Amino acid sequence: MQLHLVVNTFGSDLQRRYGEKIYKLTLHGGFSCPNRDGNIGQGGCTFCNVASIIDESIQVKSISDQLNLQAQQMKKSKRYLAYFQAYTSTYAEVEILKNMYEQALNSADIVGLCVGTRPDCVPNEALDLLAYYQSNGYEVWLELGLQTGHDKTLHYINRGHTFDDYYQTVQKARKLGIKVCTHLIIGLPKETKQDNFITLERVLDSGVDGLKLHPLHIVEGSIMAKAWRAGRLAVLSLDEYVDIAGDIIRQTPANILYHRISANARKPNLLAPNWCENHWQSMNAIDHNLRQFGAQGSAIGDCYFFKS
Repeated sequence: MQLHLVVNTFGSDLQRRYGEKIYKLTLHGGFSCPNRDGNIGQGGCTFCNVASIIDESIQVKSISDQLNLQAQQMKKSKRYLAYFQAYTSTYAEVEILKNMYEQALNSADIVGLCVGTRPDCVPNEALDLLAYYQSNGYEVWLELGLQTGHDKTLHYINRGHTFDDYYQTVQKARKLGIKVCTHLIIGLPKETKQDNFITLERVLDSGVDGLKLHPLHIVEGSIMAKAWRAGRLAVLSLDEYVDIAGDIIRQTPANILYHRISANARKPNLLAPNWCENHWQSMNAIDHNLRQFGAQGSAIGDCYFFKS
């Protein structure tokens, strides 16, 4: 599979700019989530069980220890991006954020930060801090978990924020020159393929530098798991996901970087769909779809094939 020939992938972009492969090392900063601690809501998003994608045991280790451990296990690269992934990684006082971010950046093999967070939890002080690191030559990405551009769905899945919250944060980040990667979920309850296209259009109109596509996972411990077990919630087949993801990518301008086009979870946390356990199955299927029906941007006349 040579996905970079039909998709403008983040990995290939990094390799072109740095002259070598740059891998992400995922970090747990011990952050909470305002949609769980009562500040915004209780119970979290209905699809969420962070333990299904994050090893909670690593949060007892320091940031530097987490990085060193993962770098030793990776053995694929000499330089890395520090990815603050778990929960809401801007949800703390700025001095706490600064301490954690700089623990990561002070590692000689770290070229920058990817900071995952909610659109409604990015204070100006956090943006200024990220802009400062970027101005000092670090690779900096603000990763915003939007999931959908429809307020009705955001309310239904208990996200606790609106599309306007996302829009306002993106505008502030862009004024400071901070690159934004937006996370979108395909297969959310009551959403159609056309709804996904509307979300894409709204995100592109807001201004974005990168995208991540995720299929909806039903994971143990989530609120959605109860609805799925009761037969009230359907999930996408692999063919359905590939069809929608392929069309979304074809409608995405060629300059937008795709950080991810699918995602996986592991049993026993993963309940459905079963195909989500095999990351490469969906990746290969999307690659085939794009080669058959057109590469990134082809639906809007902005297609080109990317060189290795």
